[in-house]
Amino acid sequence: MMTSRRVKMLLILAVLSFLLIHFYFLSCSNNASMEEKPSPVHILILSSWRSGSSFTGQIFSQHPSVFYLMEPAWHVWVTMYQNSAKVLHMAVRDLVRSVFLCDMSVFDAYMSSQKKKSDLFQWETSRALCSPPACDLFSRSDIITAGNCRTICGQYPFSKVEEACKTYSHVAIKEVRFFDLKVLYPLLTDPSLNLKIIHLVRDPRAVFRSRENTMANLKRDSNIVVGSQRTKGETEPYNTMQVICKSHVEIYKAGSQAIPSFLKDRYLLVRYEDIVRDPLARAAQMYRFAELHFTPELQKWLHNITHGKGQGAQAFNIGSRDALRVSQAWRKTLPFQKVEKVQNVCKDAMDLLGYRLIQSEEEQKNMSLDLLFAQNSS
Repeated sequence: MMTSRRVKMLLILAVLSFLLIHFYFLSCSNNASMEEKPSPVHILILSSWRSGSSFTGQIFSQHPSVFYLMEPAWHVWVTMYQNSAKVLHMAVRDLVRSVFLCDMSVFDAYMSSQKKKSDLFQWETSRALCSPPACDLFSRSDIITAGNCRTICGQYPFSKVEEACKTYSHVAIKEVRFFDLKVLYPLLTDPSLNLKIIHLVRDPRAVFRSRENTMANLKRDSNIVVGSQRTKGETEPYNTMQVICKSHVEIYKAGSQAIPSFLKDRYLLVRYEDIVRDPLARAAQMYRFAELHFTPELQKWLHNITHGKGQGAQAFNIGSRDALRVSQAWRKTLPFQKVEKVQNVCKDAMDLLGYRLIQSEEEQKNMSLDLLFAQNSS
């Protein structure tokens, strides 16, 4: 009898020990899996129109670890175009925060209830929206052109945008609708975000020339930029450039010269001209900053797309081109009288960002590229 009772007690103890060990290791396993999954990295490519930002955005979009959206705040500006950029800053910031957190319900305020994925502005420029789970016809590691994506992947439901976003380790947004870095301070101090800002700038003379070629497309945005200071006639494009250049100065100063503690190692200034002069080195720099690996496939794609024969004739189209040559086309096509006017309204930005002023038409045509940017750190 005693032996039988003792055996039962031993069996009960053995079962209890097994259960305790099982639940202990299960708990450890769950904790380990939670610890192993890092929090997403959020990347904001902050720039202005016609500054090479769409191309720079593609450097991130084509990375297999990145969920990318191009200018989601377009929807805010289209819906609330009667307001100035300053008034719209808060709405834009709130939308960007929601996108970083993969909460796409924020678009309900700016799009119809019957929306599809293809209703999202420039959705086809996002490789993530052209591969699983957003579209099943391409591989997630493929380099995907906007044209191919647009043809095949447009009819998927809008819910796929949020579903896809939640499967990536990095969320990147390219945005041209911020004119003050301080507006972003709440995002930089938000514990739910791990935000890094890449501030992309371009020679104002090249920006001006490119804006001339796309003036009709940018008319509504330009009106919002200048707000109540809007003018008509020949001075209008220069007034817009003055606002844009001033914003770059203020963003740069806030990001690099008077750094709050929460901005440390989270702001990077990049010049478009430096990217096209040495694409692989600059992409590697941006990837390191964003905690991304530069794969051989991406290196090959980047070299090919920047060393093509195209002349970049189609606005807003990212295709293979002679990127360095295209970036300097303004020197042969922009009259010196206009160069002088742009330099006058953007002098502070050019001095600060390292763009040398040109003093004559002859100098404009003959100055070597190295001299043109001699004041820059490369």
